[in-house]
Amino acid sequence: MLIFLLAWLGGVLTILSPCVLPVLPFVFARSERSFRRSGLPILLGMAATFTVLASLAAVGGAWLVEVNQYGRYAAMLLLLLLGLALIFPSWSERMMRPFVVLGGRLQQRADSQGSIKGSLLLGVAVGFLWAPCAGPILGLVLAGAALNGANLHSALLLLVFAAGAATSLGVALLASGRVIGWMKRSFGVEEWVRRVLGVAVVAGIVVIASSWDTRFLAQFTSANTTVAEQHLIEHLAPRSDAPEVAAAGMAPSLNGATQWLNSPALSEETLRGKVVLVDFWTYSCINCLRTLPYLKAWDEKYRAQGLVIVGVHAPEFAFEKDLHNVEQAVRELGVKYPVAIDNDYVIWNAFRNEYWPAHYLIDAQGRIRHQHFGEGAYQETELMIQSLLKEANRDVALNDDLVQVAGTGATAAAMDVDRSPETYLGYKRQENFVSPEAIRRDTPGRYSIPRVLETDQWALSGTWLVSPESALLQPGRGAISYRYRGRDLHLVLGSHSGKPVRFRVTLDGRAPGKDHGADTDAEGYGVIQEQRLYQLVRQSGKIRNLTFRIEFLDADAEAFAFTFG
Repeated sequence: MLIFLLAWLGGVLTILSPCVLPVLPFVFARSERSFRRSGLPILLGMAATFTVLASLAAVGGAWLVEVNQYGRYAAMLLLLLLGLALIFPSWSERMMRPFVVLGGRLQQRADSQGSIKGSLLLGVAVGFLWAPCAGPILGLVLAGAALNGANLHSALLLLVFAAGAATSLGVALLASGRVIGWMKRSFGVEEWVRRVLGVAVVAGIVVIASSWDTRFLAQFTSANTTVAEQHLIEHLAPRSDAPEVAAAGMAPSLNGATQWLNSPALSEETLRGKVVLVDFWTYSCINCLRTLPYLKAWDEKYRAQGLVIVGVHAPEFAFEKDLHNVEQAVRELGVKYPVAIDNDYVIWNAFRNEYWPAHYLIDAQGRIRHQHFGEGAYQETELMIQSLLKEANRDVALNDDLVQVAGTGATAAAMDVDRSPETYLGYKRQENFVSPEAIRRDTPGRYSIPRVLETDQWALSGTWLVSPESALLQPGRGAISYRYRGRDLHLVLGSHSGKPVRFRVTLDGRAPGKDHGADTDAEGYGVIQEQRLYQLVRQSGKIRNLTFRIEFLDADAEAFAFTFG
């Protein structure tokens, strides 16, 4: 019950957030009318539209971005007509063209005290504009829905959030209605108030259509809800004591995988008596790739002695949910042990896991006896494997020597050098982006690269559509620059259309030469063939900070995240 109360409070707080400012004129344009028959239906329409769009966003993909964008265009056109009708009442009566007639009729219906349907329709239109304005509280709800699957609980949370926002807007609407009513009675300015509200509506449409609101609000800090929202997030976010809880008892079941590769489905009964190493990974994760040489070596050395390695593939990006992509990666990486496809995060949640990679060692009785998160500790893990195998079968013959491995390409171990942080290009987790232009979320925008980049800063050039998890190049050439630290530079890339995309890499403005990566040649040229992690730079000599630039020679390139080694 507490989480619903906190979600409602989060919605109430949205009226203090700058991002709600552009939709206020549309709500207050009806403030002088009956709240029950006009204001309340507007708020209900807003809340319903927001809940539907946000619920779809929890499970939708690129198609939803397009649906929502076209819905916003239609809503902006409708509200523009209504705003013009407020300013020029005779305009809608004289102009009999189809769109104007529609706008005039809608306005007349919305102006009628009894037109609940008209007000509800107006609320639906405003809901399309307000849907992107929700802040981190909504992001938390959507993230939970994405991990746990869309369900009634997450839909109700979104509805409660919308109800909280409608509550605060309703109070403001009632108060503004009294003020405007007093002005009309005292000064006889009804027509003036009507036209001012109409101008505000039209101005709001212009601001939203040109994305001036996003650019301004990105810099606007005098009134925000960051502190209050952070407190709510701390209460809403799940506190994970996963390692301690998992290590204390029996291992969770591996049921819930949507598919198994290299093996039939493995159950608790199948694995009983075996030592099991559960590895949570995803194929575009550089840290996961660098653990693979050890996992493959352990599988080869200890499988006959009773070790079963299970790679639980839990996707980080949407393209990693594609079974064909995972099958291809498993084949190319030479993974021969069982792989459970955990697209719905059922196994991830059962282990209460939080990391890529994460290793859980389970003994022959099904108890978790050891865990490690991230790269490293290979010697410690292998010694524990040996110990558990001997514990399970005292007669087992083991070679106590530890495996010696050396990965190649992206699977090579990272150097112990100062390196740039993992950097996401999607706006959901974006940091250190320094193009002069503000990010236009889910809408194509043109960007440029500053003359100088400081260390760990990056920028876009060309026209890109930036979504929560990626940046997608639109028709025409484009580039990404990054001033980075480290020996290796990797970039998760894909082709949105599935067609090959050519690119060229330069370092400090020159061809990489002997510093080229596994996926580029000495001149820096390469081709995106599939959605995966690409190694673009591996410095062969003294490690130095470099300005990396990748220019895409074809459209449809999609970039997700930088990692360094």
